[in-house]
Amino acid sequence: MDGLRASAGLLRRGRLRRRRQPQSLSGSVLVLPLRPRKIRRQLRRSAASRMAALRAQSLPSEDSGDSRAESTADGPRDPPPGGATATPDAARREPPSRLAAALPGPQGGGAGGGEPAGSSPLQRVLAELNRIPSSRRRAARLFEWLIAPMPPDHFYRRLWEREAVLVRRQDHTYYQGLFSTADIDAMLRHEDVQFGQHLDAARYVHGRRETLNPPGRALPAAAWALYQAGCSLRLLCPQAFSVTVWQFLSVLQEQFGSMAGSNVYLTPPNSQGFAPHYDDIEAFVLQLEGRKLWRVYRPRVPAEELALTSSPNFTQDDLGEPVLQTVLEPGDLLYFPRGFIHQAQCQDGVHSLHLTLSTYQRNTWGDFLEAVLPLALQAAMEENVEFRRGLPRDFMDYMGAQHSDSKDPRRTAFMEKVRVLVARLGHFAPVDAVADQRAKDFIHDSLPPVLTDRERALSVHGLPIRWEAGEPVNVGAQLTTETEVHMLQDGIARLLGEGDHLFLYYTVENSRVYHLEEPKCLEILPQQADAMELLLRSYPEFVRVGDLPCDSVEDQLSLATMLYDKGLLLTKMPLT
Repeated sequence: MDGLRASAGLLRRGRLRRRRQPQSLSGSVLVLPLRPRKIRRQLRRSAASRMAALRAQSLPSEDSGDSRAESTADGPRDPPPGGATATPDAARREPPSRLAAALPGPQGGGAGGGEPAGSSPLQRVLAELNRIPSSRRRAARLFEWLIAPMPPDHFYRRLWEREAVLVRRQDHTYYQGLFSTADIDAMLRHEDVQFGQHLDAARYVHGRRETLNPPGRALPAAAWALYQAGCSLRLLCPQAFSVTVWQFLSVLQEQFGSMAGSNVYLTPPNSQGFAPHYDDIEAFVLQLEGRKLWRVYRPRVPAEELALTSSPNFTQDDLGEPVLQTVLEPGDLLYFPRGFIHQAQCQDGVHSLHLTLSTYQRNTWGDFLEAVLPLALQAAMEENVEFRRGLPRDFMDYMGAQHSDSKDPRRTAFMEKVRVLVARLGHFAPVDAVADQRAKDFIHDSLPPVLTDRERALSVHGLPIRWEAGEPVNVGAQLTTETEVHMLQDGIARLLGEGDHLFLYYTVENSRVYHLEEPKCLEILPQQADAMELLLRSYPEFVRVGDLPCDSVEDQLSLATMLYDKGLLLTKMPLT
């Protein structure tokens, strides 16, 4: 407790003077001035043992058929053995959707009972996810499916942030149901799609990129005329319009622990929409329709490796030899890290539609330390007299660029003193407080959760209360001390201290449009803090309401009821 109070005091004093401004709709972690944290921590062995048991559970696997994965590091591999500001109507806040209900027609609906005949690999994996009770395992399973046949541990250990990766599947139906050109046409007809906010029209001709966005709404006549004229159409926030894309990203964001965004690109035959460039995100390219020739290049200089910002447009003369050149076909996957230059072109009279999944923007050690170090230095100056001692009176006689080649022993002593003080900063670093702040930012960045049939049935969304015969019926279901509960999903809430108050920030009321609304939170009473932490840490194991570590039954019931009513808890058995 003393350490937490000291950290909270430091955060009250240490406000960063420079604030990073919000970036574009593609998403970034916004580092805000830090708020004090004051949370009582009382971990119980039962919660720790439950978490250990969860980690020991194995993930389901799936045979990979004829898929083949290649990387710029390892060569071919054999398959393993076994801000938009104008909000579309579809993206306004709504009750969380069923996991497998997004697919239209016979392949949609609840997926609790087997897959329909003729379903695509995507539809089958969504149905499988619907039967997995843990959101952590769902996220791991979906990522395993996304990069199959490559094992995820190999990908993260050898290729993530290092190499470009090509996965050839020879299965044109692999992503069927995720997004299509017909979906774009339907959106243009029925949704408020705005040029420049949701849709860009661009082309790359004779070494120059042009953006040809007219003002106002992107009606079908204008959008398809631009496409016919050779423009690529880039949909900036497909998850705001497509339930399936929303579900896909909502599950995967838990795998990355970072915001997952996407763009969709429709390119006409024999054309190129964008100049060569690199991005500041980890990119997964999913080829949905048609074919496209891709060229990928390594970072040209060390400063471009794992780039912090996207590049300007390059000319062909700026590029060397590509490290990967390939034609993507439907079902194929291409991954490349931040800083890898890329360009893509349609050929052979065939259009192309692909979705780029992006993540890990400004999610680096440097970004973390950028928030930690100013606070650590301020605390060190206040608490350690060595940081307050004056500089040598004559230090300008031997320090500075003009003295950089000097052999003066005073210069050596000065540099050693700096190294010693910098090493001591780690003792004052409010690492947990900054981690909490970034977690709060991630909660705000996140898409709202998607519910499985089980989660819907056992949460407030499944209560049988309804209007019938002129009055509400089935009213009055209540939690008791015997009710067993756990959080709706992992990672949907975070407990933080701000001033003398505790707040639980949550994702269930987020919009599908990035930062459309302010962060949502509930205030947690100090006497309920230990119980709240137990609920957050024990997922997916159930906890009896009467076993929550509160001072009274009233506190137990009020906390559980508040969380249940907000859609943050589910019960082991349906309430009646």
